[in-house]
Amino acid sequence: MNPMTGGFPVAPLAATLAVQTLATTAAYSIPAVAPVVARDLGVNPALIGLYISTVYGVGILSALFSPRFIQSHGAVRASQAVLAATLAMLATAAAGSLAAVALSAVLMGVAYGATAPASTHLLVPLTPRAHLNLVLSLRQIGVPLAGMLAGLVMPPLTLHWGWQPALIAQMVPVLVLGVALEVVRRSWDAPHATGSQPPAGLFAPLRLLVDRPALRRLSFASFVYSGLQLCFIVFMTTQLTTVAGMDLVQAGRVLAAYQVAGIVARPVWGWLADHVLAARWLLALQGAIMCAAALLAARFGPEWNGWLVILVCTCAGATASGFTGIAYGEYARLGGERRTEATGLGAASMFGGVLVLPALMSLAVTTSGSYLLAYSAIGVLALVSGASLALQPMRPAR
Repeated sequence: MNPMTGGFPVAPLAATLAVQTLATTAAYSIPAVAPVVARDLGVNPALIGLYISTVYGVGILSALFSPRFIQSHGAVRASQAVLAATLAMLATAAAGSLAAVALSAVLMGVAYGATAPASTHLLVPLTPRAHLNLVLSLRQIGVPLAGMLAGLVMPPLTLHWGWQPALIAQMVPVLVLGVALEVVRRSWDAPHATGSQPPAGLFAPLRLLVDRPALRRLSFASFVYSGLQLCFIVFMTTQLTTVAGMDLVQAGRVLAAYQVAGIVARPVWGWLADHVLAARWLLALQGAIMCAAALLAARFGPEWNGWLVILVCTCAGATASGFTGIAYGEYARLGGERRTEATGLGAASMFGGVLVLPALMSLAVTTSGSYLLAYSAIGVLALVSGASLALQPMRPAR
């Protein structure tokens, strides 16, 4: 099967986008109906934070370990393993006990960390250099798209059937995609085997941080940007309703504008990185815009015009939620022949930011009673990490 259409890897891109979307939808499904799940399990809904932390915490390990499996067995086989773990997660969570839901978070983390390295391993050799950032940015649309799908599909299904049957219903497309990938597995995997194995163990991708200073700077920026991305998502509704005087519907519209901006911006940034300005300069620009958005968001109050709030949050979404595609493109470029490991390092860095920075912001807001210090500090970190990408030349890929 020829995966290329006019030099553009349409079929592999569609397949990896589908894997990312289905896996992420499964990951967000429990949080999407957290109050109902918590009620049935007899626990505090606030514990959903532990669920997400477990997914991303295990995902860090998965992102670091998965490159060896991908190199040994191929990206399509690894994607099928992601789908198998997703099936196991859905089936386990649907068992309906507290222990089962906790175990499902671990299984989801095992699946989730491998999605980015597997897709990069497959897509980069098939993609002309002139389209690489656009292709990887299009694949990353699967993350916000899955968030929207989980929010749109899980609540009504839960109301009609219950949350456990709603999870089981998701298993159908996951299973169909896993079987369909077997049709193309040999033709897509075989031509792109590297012929050599990466260093064994957890620390193989981490060694790139020692060998390549450019990847250290990129990983720091990815850590900060992804952490700020989730800070906006986690705190936006609460801040707008308790500090800015909006009602829940208005705050929801602002959050939706943030999410939509991230979806629309990803391919735009990818095209710009391919044709207008190098990705590292765009990432530096994004850091500056994130900083400005965070400093402004820190000052939201009842006196703010609603449209101005939407404008600030749209700029935040276009950058903090829109940077990942070109960041993965940079990981692939700087990683060179070790691009799969480099992408695993990138995923681990982003997951680390998601784990650490929202927790620190929560502590800062609780301690100070204000969003000013928390948003300002993370905004400055975004500016500093972006400046580090711009001011120090990056070495070409090896």
